[in-house]
Amino acid sequence: MWKRLLLAVAALLLAAGDGSRAAPQGDSAARRVEGRTLVSAERPAVRIKFDDDFKYAGTQSFVLYDVAGVEQFFFVDADRENRIRRLYWVQFEGYLPSNTHTYDYSGVKETINLGGFEFRTDAVAVNLAGVLSQRKDSDGARARAFLESKGYRLSGNDFMWRRLIHLTDETRRHELLIVYLEDLGGTGLTAGDLMGQGRHSARWPEVSRQLLRRAAKGMKIERN
Repeated sequence: MWKRLLLAVAALLLAAGDGSRAAPQGDSAARRVEGRTLVSAERPAVRIKFDDDFKYAGTQSFVLYDVAGVEQFFFVDADRENRIRRLYWVQFEGYLPSNTHTYDYSGVKETINLGGFEFRTDAVAVNLAGVLSQRKDSDGARARAFLESKGYRLSGNDFMWRRLIHLTDETRRHELLIVYLEDLGGTGLTAGDLMGQGRHSARWPEVSRQLLRRAAKGMKIERN
């Protein structure tokens, strides 16, 4: 799971994915954005309202790796030059009827309840400058290409993000994924400082907890 997460980060920041292989809209008719509020009628039926600092940047749908349908929504906090400082990336994903795959997040132990929905959650800080291998057809590559097509770009190489995962039913074939990303620029810290044997790695548990608090604070989730 961490491999997929890191590849998605890498793709979002560095990969040259073209995001061009569009899929039928599928569930898109069941979802809409009203101002800064994302409304979903199913899988799950939820309303997510984002703080005033975040601007809706658009949505796209596609088939991921020929096995899952994906619908992505983006809400960004950017400066005057459209450099993204913070980002909410919301992804509704479900396996296609042509397979029997299921999602397994048993290795993600931390949980949080937001608006009556239970999310598994984990976090990572990463520097992308040295990342050499990314899948150009990944969900992260498509996210990066889409944001670039809207004139946005990420402002540096050092980032941290929180991933929140909600499986919509007992079949474990559909999920709501929310990724909250922050630029580490201006904090005086790098990803290398915080992870592994970094000089401030002892601070990571508290830093990641604060990141979760900010992720939760910047949006309001409720049942639709």
